Amino acid sequence: MGKIERFEDIESWKLARIICQQIEVLFKETPLKKNFALRDQMERSSGSIMDNIAEGFGRGGNREFHNFLSYSKGSVTELKSQLYRAWDKNLISNAQFKELSFECDKVENKIGAFMYYLRNSDLKGIKFKKE
Repeated sequence: MGKIERFEDIESWKLARIICQQIEVLFKETPLKKNFALRDQMERSSGSIMDNIAEGFGRGGNREFHNFLSYSKGSVTELKSQLYRAWDKNLISNAQFKELSFECDKVENKIGAFMYYLRNSDLKGIKFKKE
C-alpha cells in the first residue's frame, strides 16, 4: 500500500468511483433509466460508497475512518442487492449484472482489507499526530 495523503489516493475510493461511472452508463443505456425509484436508490448507494470513504478519511482519526469504511461497505452490499432487483426486472442484462456484481465484490474486499489494516495499526490517525 502506497502512502495515502488524500482520499483520492485510496484504492477502494478509486474503485468506487469507477462503479459510479458504470452505474451512470446503465442509467443511460438500459431500461433502468425509466425506473426512477430504483435508479434513485442505485444513484444514492453507489455514491455513498465513495463518499463515505472520503468523509471517513477527512475525519482524521482511524477509529472514525473505520466506522465510515463500514458504512461504505454496507452501501456496496446495498448496491449489489439493487443490482439483483434490476436484473430480476430485466432492466439490465446478465452480463451487466455479473460485471457490476464482480466490481462490487472487488471494492468490498478492498474496503474490508483496509478496515483490517486500520484495526491492526498502531497509528491513530492524522489528527493525533504529534508535530
